[in-house]
Formats: sequence, C-alpha cells, structure tokens
Amino acid sequence: MNDTRWSKTAKKKAREAFEKAYERECADLTDQIRAKAKAIREPSDIWNLHDFLMQKRKEVDDKYDYRYSMLDFVFARLIKEGWLSFQELEGIGDDNIVAEARVSTIV
Repeated sequence: MNDTRWSKTAKKKAREAFEKAYERECADLTDQIRAKAKAIREPSDIWNLHDFLMQKRKEVDDKYDYRYSMLDFVFARLIKEGWLSFQELEGIGDDNIVAEARVSTIV
C-alpha cells in the first residue's frame, strides 16, 4: 500500500483504531499476568512467568506494526483475533482497507 492513499483524517482514524486494539490487548494481558503472578507457588513458576512475558512481548511487538504498508494485514489480524471490529475501521476513508481486511480475515 502506498502512503499517498492515506489522507490526514484516515491516518488519524487508523491510529485511533490501532491504539484502541493495542490498549485492549494490553489490558487482557495485564489480567493474565496478574492471574499467573497470584498462582506463583514455587521458584519455577517465576521463570515460567518470565518466559510467558518474553513470548508475549515478541508477539505484541511483531503484531503491532504501524507502517502504512502493513496496516491492511495488521487490521485484518486484529479483527480476526477480536481486538478490533470492522465498524471501528469505518471512516478511514479508503473502502479498500476494510475490504482487504475482510478478505484477509477469511484467509
């Protein structure tokens, strides 16, 4: 995708949707971490939590790629995983973005 397809308004709405999904996933992750921390009973549980956090850090860092050339794929994945809805992408200004996201969630 070429950056010229993104108007100022579209960029702002895309950023808002992106941030909303990120905040939702981080809130869910926070709940998971709290539950795992409460369940710590022995030293090995500490390292299991560490490993979980390292894995999640990599997943989140890889997933939330805000390059405009990648946003179609990022939004499709976020929709597929339930962090965003199609409605939250409406108004971005390019119907192709939503259409491509719909197609990508099917594949």
